[in-house]
Amino acid sequence: MANESNSRKAILVTPEICIGCRACQVACKSWNQLPASKTKNNGTYQNPPDLESNTFNIIRFTEVPSQETPVRWLFVSRRCMHCEDAGCVKICPSGALYKTAEGAVAFDRDKCIGCKLCSTGCPFDVPRYDKEGKVSKCHLCFDRIAANMAPSCVKTCPTGALKYGDRAELIAEAKKNGYATIYGENDLKGLGSVYAFKEEPKLYGLKENPALPSSVAFWHSYLKPLSWIGLGGVVAAAAIHYLAIGPHKEEKEEV
Repeated sequence: MANESNSRKAILVTPEICIGCRACQVACKSWNQLPASKTKNNGTYQNPPDLESNTFNIIRFTEVPSQETPVRWLFVSRRCMHCEDAGCVKICPSGALYKTAEGAVAFDRDKCIGCKLCSTGCPFDVPRYDKEGKVSKCHLCFDRIAANMAPSCVKTCPTGALKYGDRAELIAEAKKNGYATIYGENDLKGLGSVYAFKEEPKLYGLKENPALPSSVAFWHSYLKPLSWIGLGGVVAAAAIHYLAIGPHKEEKEEV
C-alpha cells in the first residue's frame, strides 16, 4: 500500500502549456493496445467526448471568455486522479482495484465482478466498463513506472504539459513557476494526478474541494466488515456441520 511520502510518484498536468495535440491519447492507446471508437462531429474539437473503456485519457477542449484574444482555449487532461484516499479502492469488494508502491490506482480485470461500486465511489466519475462488464481506466502505466519508465502519455508529450516524477518535487516546481493553484496537493490526502492552474479550478472544469461520497464511508465502516463476519460465519457453520455430522452422503435409491 502506497503512502504519502517523498518517494510517491505523480503526474503534473499544466493546461497552460498544452497545445491540444492529443499525442497523449494516441500513446496511451498504443501502449495499452486499446482499439479506437467510432465517433461523430458534435460541434467540438474534443474527441472522443468522454472517457470510455478503451480510452483512458482525453484532452477536454474548453472555450473560455477572454478580453485579449477572440477565443481562449483551455486544454485539460481528463484521467484517473490516482487519489491517495481512493474511494474506488475502499469500496471494491473483490480487490480488483488496488494501490501500487508508486501510488498508482491499478486494477486486476480478472478479479472484477462487475458490481460497479467503484463508479459510485469515485468523485471524478472515472471508472468505465467494457462489454463484459469489467472495470477499465487509466492505471498510470503501472507496468512502466514499476520499471522506472515514465507513463506513455508523459513520454510522448511534446511541450512538457505532462510531467512525471517525484510528487513533492513536481509540486515544488509548479509553485516556483508561479502557479496560483496546485489542484490535488491535499485533496483526498493528495492526488497522483496534480494540476497546476493559474486560475480557479472550476474554470478548468474541475470541482472545488472534491470529497468521497457518503456511500464509501458507509461501506468501508459498516457493510464491508459485516460481509467478512458473514463469510466467516458461513465457513464456521460449514466446519461445525462437517465435524458433528460428517460429509453429506447421497442415499441410494431402491431399484
